[in-house]
Amino acid sequence: MPEQLVQYKIEDYIAQVTLNNPPMNPLTAESKVALSDVFQELGEKSDQVRAVVLFGAGEQAFAAGADIKAFLELTPETALTRLQKTHQIFSLVENYRWPVIAAIHGFCLGGGLELALCCDIRYASADAVLGFPEVNLSIFPGNGGMARGLHLMGLGRFKELVYTGRRISAAEAYEYGLVEKVVPREELMAEAMGLARSIAKRGPLGVAGAKKVINQTRDLTVEQALDVEARNWSELADTEDMKEGARAFVEKRKPLYHCR
Repeated sequence: MPEQLVQYKIEDYIAQVTLNNPPMNPLTAESKVALSDVFQELGEKSDQVRAVVLFGAGEQAFAAGADIKAFLELTPETALTRLQKTHQIFSLVENYRWPVIAAIHGFCLGGGLELALCCDIRYASADAVLGFPEVNLSIFPGNGGMARGLHLMGLGRFKELVYTGRRISAAEAYEYGLVEKVVPREELMAEAMGLARSIAKRGPLGVAGAKKVINQTRDLTVEQALDVEARNWSELADTEDMKEGARAFVEKRKPLYHCR
């Protein structure tokens, strides 16, 4: 049997998800279905997870775009269906209960960058190359890149990146706000896993609640966002973990959380 296009393993509450179609890990229709399957499985195993690290197999790429040959057969109707399906799949990543960290090396272009933008946090190796090259094919980012990119970059720089199709270095991506940290290639996975372990040590319901509120309030007014924030925070007052966190603080000891 061929190897799965997306693989995962869970160790010590960290799920490592691998895009497994090297050398470039293109986001074909089949690989996106495999990604959906993995995150649905992780959803069923969320009690075993506290953070996710997403990365690409091989030495050349995190993920370098889509299956361009498939574009030749598209019609407006099939294109819309394709994009809507991808939006659903990428939303599984974006709205997964626990934080998802993208560990980006090599090429992260087009659909690959759009997938990375679904993640909560992005760490990149110094040799990473990022960009939206879609205009070179007379299209534009359509897998969520337009909507999500606007939240991370200044408007002018975002337009420049999209309109020119220019590739940028990891250092430029950090300056632009597309990635949170740049590290040497050999340190990338250690840094991403270290962040995941740090998150996994925190009060899990607090982390999950924070992610939910951040995602839900991103496009709301401040007044609307305050209501969502208050309601979700208040629900935590009925949890054992919240009481345990407060009790441990008062007693000057480490809390023992059970995610309930």
